Amino acid sequence: MINGIIFDFDGLIFDTETHQYQLLQEMFAEYNSELPLGMWQNEVGTDGSFSPFHYMEQQIGKPVEHELLNKQYKERFLSVLSKEKPRDGVVEYLETAKEMDLRIGLASSSSYHWVSGHLKRLDLYDYFQCIRTSDHVEKVKPDPALYLQAAEHLDLAPETCLVFEDSAHGATAAKRAGMSCVVVPNKITSTMNFGHVEHRLDSMAICH
Repeated sequence: MINGIIFDFDGLIFDTETHQYQLLQEMFAEYNSELPLGMWQNEVGTDGSFSPFHYMEQQIGKPVEHELLNKQYKERFLSVLSKEKPRDGVVEYLETAKEMDLRIGLASSSSYHWVSGHLKRLDLYDYFQCIRTSDHVEKVKPDPALYLQAAEHLDLAPETCLVFEDSAHGATAAKRAGMSCVVVPNKITSTMNFGHVEHRLDSMAICH
């Protein structure tokens, strides 16, 4: 019996991840370098210590101006995201969950400031009865803490929660929390190994 659904944010509700990787690839190309997709995938859905511009230095064999590159990256990234809308089907899923009287939560490895700001801009914030982010836990995904906290806040047993995820780290966190998980990969995460999950959708716009 499913009584609540818990959504991931980056890459699932709002496809920041595809834009992020494409932008980094453009910046690497400006330095005649490349950021391998497999390496970047290791960072998706968690909060790792990988620094793209330190990796760039290793590839080109000379130092780069980290402060300048980080500034350019943030400005370009936010500019692109300001024009972006939720992934196809997201609003319909939220509306359906609301109509079914399911409790709706969100669990993200990103910060509360990042998640809440985008949700408000996208006019999605009020759908969620609970939002748990990196500000609320010691360890982010693949640790299950975010999902367990969300379930507790929604007053639900973990086994009655259905999680929607786009990354392997996120799916692992959901399964470790004892929850069912549906993965909806984006362009960046589509080749990941998600392990044992209940279902995989190419898009939330298909199969309600």
